[in-house]
Amino acid sequence: MASKVPSGPRVAAIVGPYLSGKTALFESILAQSGTIGRKGSSKEGYAVGDGSPEAKKRSMSTEVNIASGEYLGESWTFLDCPGSIELIQETMNALMVADTAVVVCEPDVSRALTVAPILKFLDQMDIPHILFINKMDTAVSSLKETLEALQGLSKRPLVLREIPIREDDKIIGHVDLVSERAFEWTPGKTSDLIEIPGPVQDREQEARTELLESLADFDDSLLENLLEDVIPSSEEIYTSLSKDLAQGFIVPVLFGSAEQDNGVRRLLKVLRHECPEVPVTAERLGISGPDKTLAQVFKTVHAGHAGKLSFARVWRGEVTDGMTLNGERVSGLHSALGQKHNKLSKAKAGEVVALGRMDKVETGVSLSESGKSTGSDWPEVRKPLFSLAIHAEHREDEVKLSGALAKLAEEDPSLTYESSPDTGELLLWGQGEMHLLVTIDRLQSKYNLSVTSERPQVPYKETIRKPISQHARHKKQSGGHGEFGDVHLDIKPLPRGSGFEFNDTITGGVVPKQYIPAVEHGIKEFMTRGPLGFPVVDFAVTLTDGQFHAVDSSDMAFKKAAGQAMREAMPNCKPVLLEPIFNVHITLPSDFTSKVQRLVSGRRGHILGFDAKPGWEGWDEVSVQLPQSEMHDLIIELRSVTMGVGSFEWTYDHLQELSGKEADDVVAKRGEARA
Repeated sequence: MASKVPSGPRVAAIVGPYLSGKTALFESILAQSGTIGRKGSSKEGYAVGDGSPEAKKRSMSTEVNIASGEYLGESWTFLDCPGSIELIQETMNALMVADTAVVVCEPDVSRALTVAPILKFLDQMDIPHILFINKMDTAVSSLKETLEALQGLSKRPLVLREIPIREDDKIIGHVDLVSERAFEWTPGKTSDLIEIPGPVQDREQEARTELLESLADFDDSLLENLLEDVIPSSEEIYTSLSKDLAQGFIVPVLFGSAEQDNGVRRLLKVLRHECPEVPVTAERLGISGPDKTLAQVFKTVHAGHAGKLSFARVWRGEVTDGMTLNGERVSGLHSALGQKHNKLSKAKAGEVVALGRMDKVETGVSLSESGKSTGSDWPEVRKPLFSLAIHAEHREDEVKLSGALAKLAEEDPSLTYESSPDTGELLLWGQGEMHLLVTIDRLQSKYNLSVTSERPQVPYKETIRKPISQHARHKKQSGGHGEFGDVHLDIKPLPRGSGFEFNDTITGGVVPKQYIPAVEHGIKEFMTRGPLGFPVVDFAVTLTDGQFHAVDSSDMAFKKAAGQAMREAMPNCKPVLLEPIFNVHITLPSDFTSKVQRLVSGRRGHILGFDAKPGWEGWDEVSVQLPQSEMHDLIIELRSVTMGVGSFEWTYDHLQELSGKEADDVVAKRGEARA
């Protein structure tokens, strides 16, 4: 097929679940296109992708890897995206600047569901995509079975572009359904053109008819031709495929083996002929503005001595070193090949480029000379699901730790951190345990910070169930002025969620007005740790009476008297432990709903109800209430029972009494910690 020269460089994002082989495909594409001289291997540690210390340690992608090069004289940038569901924020951001996504999956029906979150996002954002079924040389399921399973996960029809050639139950090549040419695979080399084998010919005609019928659903003239038994030319079919892919009508399906380089050139040619060009993508995203130059940041990296790098796709015009965008001067331009960066003087429309030291620019921001341009609606930042309490091993590194966390959170918006107002711990929040362990490794590798982590404390509270009246006198005599404060307090429980109330009914000046705030201060100071060892809530204290001394009374004396009254009274008010209860909305495939019911009941939770998730065919949304103490590793177990695709959102709901052995254990552990 003749190909017109594209209007500018194009971008393809390579996505897929963990272990699908997408980084192997990324490396094969770079080698087949001549971008690198030798195909890399993450196992051997010299791949363009997975080049960071964290990725090498785990033999998996932990960030988007970017590589720009050429294929048959045309400029391309390939984005190798993390496969872990815990790092999907990086993947979603990269997909927002791609012309096309290549979704890599395995020929295994039992693992088809792992592709669901990616396909759902692509459908929601109307991003054109191609399916590449990898590892066909070791297929567990047939191509037909795999397609049927994947079709159930896709809103768009999956259209097979080729069929396999088999020999002794092993796939040795493919037949292209448009050109009707057959190719025999040769590992590591260009496929050999062969005659279509006789046993495959009938299947080829049947599959080609199915392809044309799928395209005819979106092309009236093609449908007319088919009804009149007029066979369209290959040129017409290619044009239809290109149009339907760009408009999101279909998902072309190819297959191969990235490890053996089988089917990779075919994929590259499909991308070359059918991938949308940058003006089409910009129009799809609704990118507009008055400026000649327009770009959008999709990834932020703090690169040590190089400073902050903002990776951006240029949508229009030309970005040059030293120009001002959004009020900030571009200080250096770089193209990327994995961990290596090459200096540029300018970048044109379609290119992906790293902009140096634009300190105020954030991921997702559109860049222009006026600063008035608008970009696409950026994906929502994923809410945190898992936390660890962390602290620097060396106390002198605490300030440095805060600065490093701020930079890592800017690089990955789905990572957050906070100082817990209840426990005082520094909490690191993310999408799962692996996500946070990768972050802790980055603190070491990028910032030389050794950090320890542990399970966060649960912010238990305590309250009282019985009212009491208490008198206390603080009296101390020494040289000079002494200390004297005398108070009568009425203490009573309040309804759950009421907090703390303080009142006084003092008459006749038995406690002078200037000392009454000190009484409240003494009570609040005691509230931070009640008789069970936890902050006290939901009670009221009324100062009803007292005495003072004209010389020895002071704010401090009345504060101490109030604290003494509370310490003596509260153990006799039937103190009770309170645990936080969360509302949790779990999203998962309906096939796993019964397993989640068992999961919830095993964590002292109860189900409020469940229903079909709107817009997610075959998925449920289960509403439950769970104690916070049971939430820590919920996402780990949920993913374990749902093939990694289940998720949830949570909000604090209320405090609930906890008694019995569980409460005794909590109080005992707090006592040990205090000791």
